Amino acid sequence: MTAPATPYDDWTDPRWPEAAHDWIAERLGRLGRRVVGPVEPRVRPWSLVWRVPTDSGDVWFKANNPGTRHEAALLAALARLAPGRVLDPLAVDVARGWALLPDGGRSLRDALGGDRAPLTRWERVLPEYADLQRAVAPRAGELLALGVPDHRPELLPGLYDALLDDEESLLLGAEDGLTAEAHGRLRAHRAAFAEECRRLAGFGVAPTVQHDDLHDGNVFVAGDGHRFFDWGDASVAHPFGTLLVTLNSVADGFGLPAGDPALARLRDAYLEPWSDGHDRATLREAARLAVRVTRVSRALSWRRALRSPDPARAEYASAVPGWLRELFEPDPV
Repeated sequence: MTAPATPYDDWTDPRWPEAAHDWIAERLGRLGRRVVGPVEPRVRPWSLVWRVPTDSGDVWFKANNPGTRHEAALLAALARLAPGRVLDPLAVDVARGWALLPDGGRSLRDALGGDRAPLTRWERVLPEYADLQRAVAPRAGELLALGVPDHRPELLPGLYDALLDDEESLLLGAEDGLTAEAHGRLRAHRAAFAEECRRLAGFGVAPTVQHDDLHDGNVFVAGDGHRFFDWGDASVAHPFGTLLVTLNSVADGFGLPAGDPALARLRDAYLEPWSDGHDRATLREAARLAVRVTRVSRALSWRRALRSPDPARAEYASAVPGWLRELFEPDPV
């Protein structure tokens, strides 16, 4: 069930925009800046984003719903733990899930003038992202203390079981939801899923931040590399689960079938930073398992994102059962 909205959860509440505008103006004032025009909004059930014009260029205000509120605290932590790999927030309000961010420039998708980044560019981007994950791994406990969801492999079987009991989120029996047959198949898969998680944890790769939605629209191009943004789906998890969305996105953009050698090259480019402690065959097997179990992580992140009073959440509700059905689809590599 959706929790009752507070004035800071329900963006249609007339108190909400006034409080947000006051906060933005006050925080910009500390920096010697001021707002010079109306904001340009973009609203989704999981977040509200305003482009805010100031006398020193645009800034961006983001407010998260209760299910993704941890993003503000995570942004501040990542700017400290992995400097240069995310945008340094101008201000955050952890309690309300608000963040004020500088303009990041062009996304990777926009910079290359098309819908998808060339594969060779991804071979540069993915090791940079892996470096961020490795830098953060020793402080993963700090992220958990900030409220970042815990999707470590040893916890995923319990989360999977609980999700299968959430018939409302699974849209059980609805047109876009799980059929009784599919639900039964997923329940029968519980022991196999738990074994996959156990094996994955056994490789000894440290848990860290896992973006969970890394595609070329969520990467900024900078002169000294790339900046990774839009961390609302993130969790503390096995790092290699990142490859699920990235490889699916690349495969979709280039029309590549599962198992295409180009996808394997991207996987290997991402895994290279970990080759100092593990042989490549071990890393590839860990990546295969991580991609499989992260389908459940994606379903969980969508369920959190849709904890909103916004009626538009119904438009996206099929993502939760949809990602669970993906458990029986071929691996991208």
